[in-house]
Amino acid sequence: MKNKIIDLFGNNEVVPNNGVKYSELLEKFMRPFASNFKDYEYIEDIFEFAVNAWNFGNMKVLMPQEEFEKTTDLIQENDINFVLLSKMIDYKVSKFKEYTNFIVDYELTQTNADPILKVTTQEQEPYLSDMMNTPENEVTQDDFEENYINRSAIIIKPQQPFLDWYSNLYPEDDFEDVIKETNIYLVDDTIDDVEKWLKKKFDKFFIMELDEWHDNRKEWPQKRNYKMFNLWFRVEISEMIYDLEKKPILKSE
Repeated sequence: MKNKIIDLFGNNEVVPNNGVKYSELLEKFMRPFASNFKDYEYIEDIFEFAVNAWNFGNMKVLMPQEEFEKTTDLIQENDINFVLLSKMIDYKVSKFKEYTNFIVDYELTQTNADPILKVTTQEQEPYLSDMMNTPENEVTQDDFEENYINRSAIIIKPQQPFLDWYSNLYPEDDFEDVIKETNIYLVDDTIDDVEKWLKKKFDKFFIMELDEWHDNRKEWPQKRNYKMFNLWFRVEISEMIYDLEKKPILKSE
């Protein structure tokens, strides 16, 4: 993972252009902090961290200092690298203050050459208006059916290309174990379109599946993309999950 961001974007300076590409701005914004992300496992976690820092930088300019500090006090209660986040927020304010759009989404497309980053932004006024008008609905147990779990499930099953890759590595192994293996991943049930969300997050699941069977990353497929993911795995999605047991669910942190 070391120097992953540096490797991803290279060491060349982003060339400014009159159209102001926020994808290039985001890459340039992230580059000085590349070494801070060396322990991050998944590339989308790095981008989401950077996008949050960018947007908080915008908020710091707009909000009274006391209100912004209250917001950041809440952030510190979460399991994040708050020191790094604060540095990136200040860097956004000092170096990119004139770029006031908020980043609302991104997509990283793997290609045979370098990955292509696409960024969706929103201007300040509509972004803040949407944020203010979004109701904060407090969810209670009364909102759910009996035994319902507020998660969606992504079920991933290996297909022939995955089996071919595995058999080349372990020709003596019994294929039955691999064929029977099915992993289920629970994700936020408020995701509007899980299939669209998975298209952006697919490599995280690809990595988890590969790592379960073979931990030498040099022998993994290196040019992974969403098309390959769908060839290697059959994906099923369920948005209705129920727990019929009284024993509480345990989660290892």
